Amino acid sequence: MRAFSSPVTAVLGPTNTGKTHLAIERMCGHSSGMIGFPLRLLAREVYDRVVKLKGAKQVALITGEERIVPPDARWFLCTAESMPFQRDLAFVALDEAQLGADPERGHVFTDRLLRARGREETMILGSETLRPMVKALIPDAEIVNRPRFSTLSYAGARKLSRLPKRSVIVAFSAEEVYAVAEMIRRLRGGAAVVMGALSPRTRNAQVAMFQAGEVDYLVATDAIGMGLNMDVNHVAFASLTKFDGHRQRRLTVSEMAQIAGRAGRHQRDGTFGALTADGPGAFTPEEIHAIEHHHFPKLDFLYWRDGEPDCSSVDALIASLEAKPDNRVLRAAPVATDLAVLKRLTADEAVRDRARSPGQVARLWAACGVPDFRKLGVDPHARLVARLYDDLSSGNGHIAAPWFADQVARLDDVTGDVETIAGRIAAIRTWAYIAHRGDWLADPAHWAARTAAVEERLSDALHASLTQRFVDKRTTVLLRQIGKDSGALPVVIGEEGEVLVEDHPIGTLEGFRFSVAADARHADKRLLLAAAEKRLGSELAKRGRELAESDDEEFALSFPRIEWRGVGVAELAPGANLAQPRVVLDRAVEALDPALRKAVQARLDRWVADQLARHLPVFGALDGCLRDAAAGAPLRAVAGALLDAGGLLPRRAIGAQVEALDPAARKKLHKMGVTIGTLDLFAPTLLKPGPARWRRMLMRLADGPRDGATVLPRNAPGADLPYGFRPLGQQAVRIDLVERIARAAHDSRKGRAPFAPDAALATSMGIQPDTLARLMAQLGFRAARPGEDGKPRWMWQGLTPNAKPKPPPRDNAFAALAGMLDG
Repeated sequence: MRAFSSPVTAVLGPTNTGKTHLAIERMCGHSSGMIGFPLRLLAREVYDRVVKLKGAKQVALITGEERIVPPDARWFLCTAESMPFQRDLAFVALDEAQLGADPERGHVFTDRLLRARGREETMILGSETLRPMVKALIPDAEIVNRPRFSTLSYAGARKLSRLPKRSVIVAFSAEEVYAVAEMIRRLRGGAAVVMGALSPRTRNAQVAMFQAGEVDYLVATDAIGMGLNMDVNHVAFASLTKFDGHRQRRLTVSEMAQIAGRAGRHQRDGTFGALTADGPGAFTPEEIHAIEHHHFPKLDFLYWRDGEPDCSSVDALIASLEAKPDNRVLRAAPVATDLAVLKRLTADEAVRDRARSPGQVARLWAACGVPDFRKLGVDPHARLVARLYDDLSSGNGHIAAPWFADQVARLDDVTGDVETIAGRIAAIRTWAYIAHRGDWLADPAHWAARTAAVEERLSDALHASLTQRFVDKRTTVLLRQIGKDSGALPVVIGEEGEVLVEDHPIGTLEGFRFSVAADARHADKRLLLAAAEKRLGSELAKRGRELAESDDEEFALSFPRIEWRGVGVAELAPGANLAQPRVVLDRAVEALDPALRKAVQARLDRWVADQLARHLPVFGALDGCLRDAAAGAPLRAVAGALLDAGGLLPRRAIGAQVEALDPAARKKLHKMGVTIGTLDLFAPTLLKPGPARWRRMLMRLADGPRDGATVLPRNAPGADLPYGFRPLGQQAVRIDLVERIARAAHDSRKGRAPFAPDAALATSMGIQPDTLARLMAQLGFRAARPGEDGKPRWMWQGLTPNAKPKPPPRDNAFAALAGMLDG
């Protein structure tokens, strides 16, 4: 977008102040204009309104997955990410600019705030919390406060069965939305459903049912907080916590107000409340006062990332995307999915080889910008992007049409339940986004139409499925028997964890996780589950207290799970070293209140520490030595290497450090339980069955040899040094027995004179002649001429600490030794 010095007006205020309506009026009063919105749904809603004013030939819609741009388009409605900066437009506005503080998308809104300008007028819309940022970043901007048209007041906590008509119930996950909608269906006959992941077509059809009065209730995610306009009298919060992609947290007061503000329209007052009067799902007096009086903490920073990164090379691109802002109110944005994917791909030299020109670097960055609509995570999404860029950077630069067609065809299926169809819609959005990249396909117009048609069919099917599932005037036999108030459902938890409602088994509470009974009718599951969960809080708290006070006997390790009374409550994860593994609580246990969660964490940490001290005390001793500055560098080096190797380490791996140990250091190692053997350093206690199992689990080794094994076939599981066995030809011998044989050999010799070792010890262990010969060679002996009695003799030739000895040739002495052992 060209740089203009047009006046900038920041219109700030709470919801229901007409900010968006004002921006539309101002835009339509100019010869051309554009507004950037936070949601595709909102951009589509305003597009439809402007089309009625200006006609379809003059209005454009640009989002990631939709692109309607008539040749004579003058007014553009876009998502913030899709705003076309190259156009010369008289008016430009940015909606919900306070989203610049959002960790995931904030850098996009901050970039538009700083760079998006109209030729004649620029308007920034947002909440009052944005005021300090506008003053700091756009000092010349005029700031206008818009008061709310109506009053928003707290109406207290109300159960679902007592919510007034024209209410919106807000939940923060698809599962919770579906559960609440199912209960509303049973209690009140039906509810519409709105989520950010819905296509505009599905969302509009659902909202139309609500607006037309076909249903009196609407269940939604926080997507309704971003300006979606409906006739709502009351907003009820099903909960006040959400998972933000990193952790479960309580909503900020600003987020609560953004959602609650949907209640009331124009001059009609609105109310808000919760479904529970106490606990984490209830509003605090301070939150209520702040929402009613629109008093929220001001923003003190926005996230920033270079909106025009340097594409001269891959390294320059990454450097510019990771550059730090030079303004005190700007903060470098966290690594977003696109940048994470870029780093993952450019770790491959083959990708770097193709992205050597600025054009190819820009093309790679564009491919990394494909949104992860399916929310699969960086690794799976990076594999898709790698496949796309492989086509985009080779041949004619187009994605292979057969492959693209196959991906779209697989999604053109309207069968399945709500979740299945919603998943296909999320997937088709990816291919619609790709189809709207003008030079990625040989026939982009065809594929844009094809993906749009598939999305429409899926959207219609999803609307039908949602309506069939959540809009039903009939009440169930169960509710006729026990009443319409789900809060009054008598929930009983049996001694074995069985959960019953009016003697109807609906599932089992196993540890801290509730599982719906396999034979429960699908139509009853969500209602009964939601009703049961209301009464599970006290039981979960009780179990949490019992866990925190449990004796050691009630815990067990089924690696990586830590089990309590046979149920997984946490996992062992890698820590600083093997002596310090981390205890990561199960997500169900994480849901306990903070004080109880802290007590549970402390108890599990203590149990793990006690088990390590019991089974693997040498790990703790080595860790202490490693952190003891007074221990001296050679001893600390040996301790660190031993700890990294799990207490068993070939001597030649750290020969120089071992030789550097003075007598005092060697004595300390011995006191820790470490043997400095001829070939290996090891803690003999780690070879015992119990400690060996714990060691294998912490090191994430596969199952080892049977308990008590001393000599193994070379191809047996665990016949290797990490398990405590030294490979020698066709056998592997436990390293403590190797040391016994070494000591016996040295006890038998007199200097370097030839001697005949006692073969009985090796024979009693099951060691074969070839194995013993290889071992003697590794121990530093070489075969000598047999004695007069014909017995094999050996000579000491010395052992170089850092050299791996070679076995001797199979000469006469070797044959004689083998014959003696065989006989």
